[in-house]
Amino acid sequence: MKKVLMVLTGATTWELKDGTQHPTGFWAEEFTVPDHIFRTEGFDVTIATPGGVVPVADELSLAPEMNGGDLQKIAEYRSYLDGAQGNLAGAVALESINPADYDIVFVPGGHGPMQDLAVNADIARIYEATLDDPTKVVASLCHGPASFLPATRDGKWLFNGRRVTAFLDEEESQAGFADKAPWLLETRLREGGAIFESGPVWGSFVVVDGNLVTGQNPASAEEAAKAVIQLANA
Repeated sequence: MKKVLMVLTGATTWELKDGTQHPTGFWAEEFTVPDHIFRTEGFDVTIATPGGVVPVADELSLAPEMNGGDLQKIAEYRSYLDGAQGNLAGAVALESINPADYDIVFVPGGHGPMQDLAVNADIARIYEATLDDPTKVVASLCHGPASFLPATRDGKWLFNGRRVTAFLDEEESQAGFADKAPWLLETRLREGGAIFESGPVWGSFVVVDGNLVTGQNPASAEEAAKAVIQLANA
């Protein structure tokens, strides 16, 4: 049985450029869709957060305007989240994680990772132990690759030269946060030396670079999860 470490943000607010605290959390679709796919595949999923705090979904991710007005889809996400409350409440502390125990590291987004995982030493430690191991799969969605930023070895960023995608600066602009965010993820990844690739705005787009899988946005959740399964089962 493959073991998945699902790393969720523990942040409930995101500090904007002007110091305002904006409510946040993990993005519902980016957790519910992959979590369901992995468990259906028979994978064992462990949820972890910084400090072992109980993660919460960003309510914005359940708003009609962020889901194309699809109320049925929103209802399905809420129903899945309700059923997953026991798993979410049982989140283990990221600090206690031994990367050797897992085959897959999967980090969903939401703006929360820009607040906590972007500066978290333990996710950096986990990437240092897994990214260069061809028997492991590292994957992230949307704003989740903010968690890549602290990962260095001997002063070099681990994702330098790796092909990745993430939430586009243009998508951030269209979502109304580009001028409020303290920094933009696509820009930071490019500046760090990642080879950034992108697809159509708001469309599903996934990059597979060896054992690294990244998805551009929430719409990429299903495609990214299936790419992870294909690599893990290879």
